[in-house]
Amino acid sequence: MTARELLARCEDAARTYGRGPAAVVAVHGADCQVLSGDRIAVTGPSGSGKSTLLHLLAGLERPTSGRVSWPGLGDAADTARRIGVVFQGPSLIPALDVAENAELPLVLAGLPQEQARHRAMEALLLVGAAGLAAKLPEELSGGQAQRVAVARVLALRPRLILADEPTGQLDRASGQHVVDVLLAAADGIGAAVVITTHDPAVARRLNSQWAMHEGRLLPAPAPDPRSGPGTPAPDPRSGAPSSPQAEPTPLGDER
Repeated sequence: MTARELLARCEDAARTYGRGPAAVVAVHGADCQVLSGDRIAVTGPSGSGKSTLLHLLAGLERPTSGRVSWPGLGDAADTARRIGVVFQGPSLIPALDVAENAELPLVLAGLPQEQARHRAMEALLLVGAAGLAAKLPEELSGGQAQRVAVARVLALRPRLILADEPTGQLDRASGQHVVDVLLAAADGIGAAVVITTHDPAVARRLNSQWAMHEGRLLPAPAPDPRSGPGTPAPDPRSGAPSSPQAEPTPLGDER
């Protein structure tokens, strides 16, 4: 079996907004890691810290304490290019057509226009949106716009895709189609995937599930012996199955 590479790691990473009595701890000391080939769902109710954890893994926010690193993604410049983020809300630029939106990150990264357009069209083809290339965002349905957002990330050919509630504003059928497209395309380019979601149907599509509660990343619970034989879900701290004897206690201390 080929050893999987460690792409991203949080070590006692916490994120606090504000200071003093009004401070809000969005993520308490989180310990987790993402390996190449991972398919991870981060679950929990609204306000549990899912998006903040994803932003820490993406490097979009810095931890207030602790550490976030990307051992398998190279230096800081490489890391920015090798992580793709799909946001929940509308993220397409209204004045640009679909093809221009998909190629924009490549153009900003210095890729020649012709090469950027070629890669953008390849990505749009992957998500079944090549026929929308000349349309403006206002002409797209919610599901189409989200597929274009996925294509924009795929055009970068990232090694790690982080999707923040990608189906949160879509109906069930459109949401499932976006997840289908995202996972199939990630398989095509060999990228690891982490998706935050409060939808159990989406979470079940991924191999591993991390649970968050009140800003705490919880270890995977032991399997219910009444449910028959099975493999425990991987513990977010190690990427390995959690011990059947482990108590599902929170990680880190209150900050």
